[in-house]
Amino acid sequence: MTYDPNNIFARILRGEIPNKTAYEDDYVLAFHDINPQTPTHVLVIPKGPYVSFADFSAKASDAEILGFFRAVGKVAKDLGADESGYRVLANHGRDAHQEVPHFHVHIFAGVNLGRMIKPTDR
Repeated sequence: MTYDPNNIFARILRGEIPNKTAYEDDYVLAFHDINPQTPTHVLVIPKGPYVSFADFSAKASDAEILGFFRAVGKVAKDLGADESGYRVLANHGRDAHQEVPHFHVHIFAGVNLGRMIKPTDR
C-alpha cells in the first residue's frame, strides 16, 4: 500500500478538515472519531506519512515512535479511560478493514468492551 497524501487524515493534519482535538504535540494528533463506536472513541495518528504499523515501525525515527506511544498512554489517561479500562486497536490492510491508509490507533473506552474477537473453530 502506498501512502496517499490526500487521505482524510493527511487533510486533517494540514487543517483542511476540522476535527475535535483531544491532544496534539510535535509527533501526534489525537481527535475524537466522527462516528464513535463507544462513548469514548479517539484516534491517535502520527504526523508523519506512514501507511500502517509496519510502515511506521520500520521508517519512523526513534523520537517519533516514542512520542507516539507516550501520547497514546497520555490521551487514554487524560480521557479518564485508566479508571475502568480501554482498548487500543490498530487495523492493517484489507482483512483488518483498514479504512484510511494512514497509520492510526483507536482508543475505545466508556463501556464494557467484551472479548477482543470471536474465537473461530479450528
